[in-house]
Amino acid sequence: MQSTTAIVSTLALLVGSAAALAQAPVGPAELPKTAEKATEKPVEKNSDKADATPQPIRIVADAETTKEDSVTINGKLVPYRVHVGTQPVWDAENKPIASVFYTYYERTDVTDPARRPLLISFNGGPGSASVWMHLAYTGPRMLRIDDEGFPIQPYGIVENPHSILDVADIVFVDPVNTGFSRILEKADRSNFFGVDQDINYLSQWIRGFVTRKGRWLSPKYLIGESYGTTRVAGLAARLQDTQWMYLNGVILVSPTSLGIAREGPVGKALTLPYFAATAWYHKALAPDLLAKDLDVLLPEVEAFTIDSLIPALARGGSLEPKRRDELIAAYARFAGLDPSVVREYNGAVPAGFFWKELLRKQGLTIGRLDSRYRGIDRQDSGTSPEFDAAMAAWNHAFAPAVNHYLREVLGYRTDLDYAIFGQVGPWPFDGDRTGEALRQAMGANPFLHVMVQSGYYDGATDYFSAKYTMWNMDPAGRFQERMTWKGYRSGHMMYLRKVDLATASADIRAFIARSTPKEGESARR
Repeated sequence: MQSTTAIVSTLALLVGSAAALAQAPVGPAELPKTAEKATEKPVEKNSDKADATPQPIRIVADAETTKEDSVTINGKLVPYRVHVGTQPVWDAENKPIASVFYTYYERTDVTDPARRPLLISFNGGPGSASVWMHLAYTGPRMLRIDDEGFPIQPYGIVENPHSILDVADIVFVDPVNTGFSRILEKADRSNFFGVDQDINYLSQWIRGFVTRKGRWLSPKYLIGESYGTTRVAGLAARLQDTQWMYLNGVILVSPTSLGIAREGPVGKALTLPYFAATAWYHKALAPDLLAKDLDVLLPEVEAFTIDSLIPALARGGSLEPKRRDELIAAYARFAGLDPSVVREYNGAVPAGFFWKELLRKQGLTIGRLDSRYRGIDRQDSGTSPEFDAAMAAWNHAFAPAVNHYLREVLGYRTDLDYAIFGQVGPWPFDGDRTGEALRQAMGANPFLHVMVQSGYYDGATDYFSAKYTMWNMDPAGRFQERMTWKGYRSGHMMYLRKVDLATASADIRAFIARSTPKEGESARR
């Protein structure tokens, strides 16, 4: 079913020597309309003429390989072209300072590109490559896993019948020092790493990419996962303010706090609904609570958290003993813990301890990123697990899949390591106001919509904290009709569970349809 015609386009920015850097750069004001088609002649390894001296790995700052293919989505064949390559980051003097790797999918039977949405995708970390959503959520190919998201062998790639390529073109971006993206020569690391620095250079890179691909007229969307939500929330505002690029939507998958304050009693209390969901999944609750579906149980726990737990924790040591006992008993009942443990933590159990404690008597721990996963520590004692059982399971499948897919299936040739987790430190997190930036962007852009997707069993960016972020990002309630929250019975990467992959993908399709204006519709308030 594959058509394997490959076109390799390599521009003039081969980094690896001073001579290469001395060549005139292709600056932002001088972007090529089309890349020159070229094919590099491979070195014959067994030839007497081959240089036997090992050479430094070359970083190709500006190159692209394309391939035609197709995928069946919801029973219909979707033809597409995939572009795999790099595009530079330029400094103020139009000199390349970094190479950013991307994988761009465009449907090839589209008659009007101006009406075709473009989705720009980032993962988090902040040092994570785009592999997760690329090969498990929205892309046309996905890694082989079972129906609950657990790895299986042999590793490999299959078609993704729930890819959203039927309704939108997608570019997966690896920020600097992740994936195949790299800093060039001796460029200053402080240009890239940090909340504001990350947003600044990526906004310029996106403008360059949209210009090169001729997508200025298309409806545009950003999707980010985990720290990627901090990234895209900030980018929505920065693209508007500095690149004059207005978006139709931002999708926040397992969002961070986005700089919305939640210290003290609020922060301590917000995890209880996640505790309850996880305890329900592991059948660690009382029979009457297990008899309830999550859709019934969780609203009850959420109401207790907002109406009783937060006010009680705010009273601290002044809370009367009888009320304290009632609070601890209710907390323990919802969390599946012994009341004595809850009392030891003054009615607010840390998440790390919960992951160790919930199944301690069974000799098991539970995962942080997805608490359906179970781990085994050296000993049952302790206040936190030795490792994240979810991440350990995921690494089984993703690393083989992405290396095989990019190098063998798509034919991208490089000796660089594909950095699933790259070196991006130090990363200053201070001054994160991305939630407020997103609110301001919505205020200035009536077309801008936001959707949040959360997994009930996510212990890293728990679902109720995501709700709290939405409520308090818009304290006046002026944008609630343009904000949507969706919950799934999975974890941080809810799409790893087959049922939730289908539902979450359908939710993205509905969101794009809802936020793409009809032809001629104005932005008048």
